[in-house]
Amino acid sequence: MKKFFALFMAVLMLFALTACTTVDAEGNTVDSTGQLIMTVGMLVVMVLVFYFMIIRPQKKQEKETAKMLDELTPGDTISTVGGIIGVVLKIKDDMVLIETGADRTRLQIAKWAVRKVEEKAND
Repeated sequence: MKKFFALFMAVLMLFALTACTTVDAEGNTVDSTGQLIMTVGMLVVMVLVFYFMIIRPQKKQEKETAKMLDELTPGDTISTVGGIIGVVLKIKDDMVLIETGADRTRLQIAKWAVRKVEEKAND
């Protein structure tokens, strides 16, 4: 992302240096540097707003979810994206074995399907 942004800014600056003056219909030289700076400034502001409003919060959420999945331990009560609530019995790679309901039904689910930990296991 940083490399793309740096390349984008370099192209804009090159464009700014080459297009600072133009000729109007009457043949007079018109300095368009102010307009160009304003356009580039607005573009930079839009990119920054986009980053801080969308990309940064999404990355933060992904880190929190990854941390929650890494800290998952047998005995934790979890809920899945499908609405199933159960107790973790075993964790193996990217699969989780849970036990649900009064009849102690066991289900094997993908680790990514864990939405949140409802209650941590008592150590």
